Amino acid sequence: MQELNKEILATLEFNQVKSQVAQYLVTDQGKEELKQLVPVKDEQVITGFLEETDDAMKVLRLRGGIPIPKLENIQPHMKRIAIGADLNGVELAQISRVLSTTAEVDRFLAEFKEDEEPFQRLYAWQAQLTALPVLRKRLKEAIDEDGRVTDEASAELKNIRRNITRSEQSIRENLDSITHGKQARYLSDALVTMRNERYVIPVRQEHRNAFGGVVHDQSSSGQTLFIEPGQVVELNNRLRQYQIAERDEIARILAELSEELVPSREEIMHNAYVIGKFDFMNAKARFAKDLQAVVPLINQENHVYFKQARHPLLDQNNVIANDIMIGEDYQAVVITGPNTGGKTITLKTLGLLQLMGQAGLPIPAGEDSQMGIFSEVFADIGDEQSIEQNLSTFSSHMTTIVDVLAKVDENSLVLFDELGAGTDPQEGAALAIAILDDLAAKQAYVMATTHYPELKAYGYNRPKTVNASMEFDVNTLRPTYKLLIGVPGRSNAFEISQRLGLNTTIIDSAKQIMNGESQDLNEMITDLENQRKMAETEYSELKHEVSEAEQLHQELQEAYQYFYEERENELAKARSKANEIVEQAKDESDKIISNLRKMQQQSGQKNVKENELIEAKGQLNQLEQAEDPLKKNKVLQKAKKEKQFKAGDGVLVTPYNQRGELLDKIGKNKWQVQLGILKMDVDEEDLQAVTPQEPETPKRHVSTINSAGPHVSSQLDLRGKHYEEAVNELNQYLDAAILAGYPQVTIVHGKGTGALRKGVLNDLKNHRSVKSFDFAPANQGGNGATIVNFK
Repeated sequence: MQELNKEILATLEFNQVKSQVAQYLVTDQGKEELKQLVPVKDEQVITGFLEETDDAMKVLRLRGGIPIPKLENIQPHMKRIAIGADLNGVELAQISRVLSTTAEVDRFLAEFKEDEEPFQRLYAWQAQLTALPVLRKRLKEAIDEDGRVTDEASAELKNIRRNITRSEQSIRENLDSITHGKQARYLSDALVTMRNERYVIPVRQEHRNAFGGVVHDQSSSGQTLFIEPGQVVELNNRLRQYQIAERDEIARILAELSEELVPSREEIMHNAYVIGKFDFMNAKARFAKDLQAVVPLINQENHVYFKQARHPLLDQNNVIANDIMIGEDYQAVVITGPNTGGKTITLKTLGLLQLMGQAGLPIPAGEDSQMGIFSEVFADIGDEQSIEQNLSTFSSHMTTIVDVLAKVDENSLVLFDELGAGTDPQEGAALAIAILDDLAAKQAYVMATTHYPELKAYGYNRPKTVNASMEFDVNTLRPTYKLLIGVPGRSNAFEISQRLGLNTTIIDSAKQIMNGESQDLNEMITDLENQRKMAETEYSELKHEVSEAEQLHQELQEAYQYFYEERENELAKARSKANEIVEQAKDESDKIISNLRKMQQQSGQKNVKENELIEAKGQLNQLEQAEDPLKKNKVLQKAKKEKQFKAGDGVLVTPYNQRGELLDKIGKNKWQVQLGILKMDVDEEDLQAVTPQEPETPKRHVSTINSAGPHVSSQLDLRGKHYEEAVNELNQYLDAAILAGYPQVTIVHGKGTGALRKGVLNDLKNHRSVKSFDFAPANQGGNGATIVNFK
């Protein structure tokens, strides 16, 4: 398994990320897995790591994680039994916990399998577990959680411990009779204690001969002797024999259990290894949950796109998220701008998230973020001087750069902080450009930060290269830490100085001294920033409109599906009903024909021929599905006739509640209608047939507005509406205003981004009834409203 160079792990603080993951681990084997974790180059290995992480995150969401308790490392124990050593109770208890955890995890994952829950790697690891139920049950019965051998370990041990209990009880009863009887006056304290694993009582020195027996100890002052009275010596001897027997039996049991583990040693060790893997997966999932991290997608073409990426070692409540991209449209990103703006953090975020992804860790970024797979990641970050080599800051940087240039290839990611710094600015800028050109020739992926203004135009003159900068808020005199792709950093010295109170004369003088090329560059950057903000605003509006359109499309699809299903259901019911009627009719016809035949035979008449009867029967049989049953629906036929318009018919245009006359059909479902002096194209579904009106005596002032119709205002407010909605409403309003006889109306569209205003003006230009239009006077809204005059 090929690994990346070790230096990059220290430079980008990869081990600090591992320390964050470590707090979620509960097993020694899991900690060992984390200890060995490094970014790798093998795509298949990385894919496996990421799939395991994704599975663990899914389990955490569904069931709170894989149930794994705190487990110690049992590898040393298993090595000892391999050479014939016996384990103690604590060591056997640790192995017992591994076997119990194996069974629990296997049972837990089996429930997912029964529910047919899909996982990418989890079931494969589950298949490697070996339950060993007999051995697990034997250990669980013989050894408790603390490593004590239980009474159930053997019948002999149980009997011995029963005898020990009886002996201790007998000894205590004898000694209690002394401590609570007449002889208690000889004691320094009325209690029973232990010395040399034998029960004794504390006797005053002057009464040492009152009890006989054996002296085992004395107090520091010599005034108290701890004596085993003669009456319990034999009992203590017997108790001691039982205790020795217990010890020997425990040793025998431990040896027996240790020997039973030997045949299953490899399986037990592999179980511990797999449980450690599960523990590590759990830790990655919990790390992802707390960090709001995701599993990145692998881009085969090394197109990196970390959406709303955050540095994992910063406070996640305060860190600023940025979209970081490299590889697809450009392979080199040059970030310019002043210090403390976040350039270095952005550089480290790209490198560290890429390392985390190649190590199979979740990354703090948005859903659908993409990572590449780089054969090497190089970085020159920091300004430490090499004291050991007696090198300056510039020499130290250049030593690192020379080493990088010698190893880099087309699958390398290179991060340079303050490229070319530490020397003469003109020479440093030239060196920086030459180094970037060399990396471009090797097709490496590069992100570099610099102070040099010469590099601000670099992204415009080099293919596959883009400028970037960190946004700075001149009003608050603070950086916003937002990465701006495509916009080089500009100096804010003049604006900041002016806000801090520097005399404008001095600032103007400085601007004149500054060469014209630099001034033009700053003006270009300012214009780019303004264009970017306008583009962001329009993008936000468009995204909202697209979202609404998608929602409407979804609703229409659902409505159409519902309509289609209901229509099919009703048609099925209608066919079924029609078939029932036909069957009844056929039965009736059979009866009629049968009666006719009987009448013919009885009367002897030959007027009705047999072939005619057969032909009549065939025609009756063809009644089923012979015609659309809806064709005879009188209500539908009447409604259909009412819809059959012809030129000259009087109609009611329902959207405007106005009477008109049909002039000509201009499409399949559209008519040209005369409404007073206005000719309009109207959909057929918006027309309703009416009886002709009696001609009226012409009046002096004729109004085409129906008095019963809706009132039309002389002003239309479109503010806050989406573009298409606003244009549709505008067209309907203009038609209604013309019908109402208004010579002039006001359209209020607001200022905003200008998108709505632009759309309104374009629509007015193309309207056939608009004579002229212009912005309203300043006291009536200015360019936020438009006055429209009709022809």
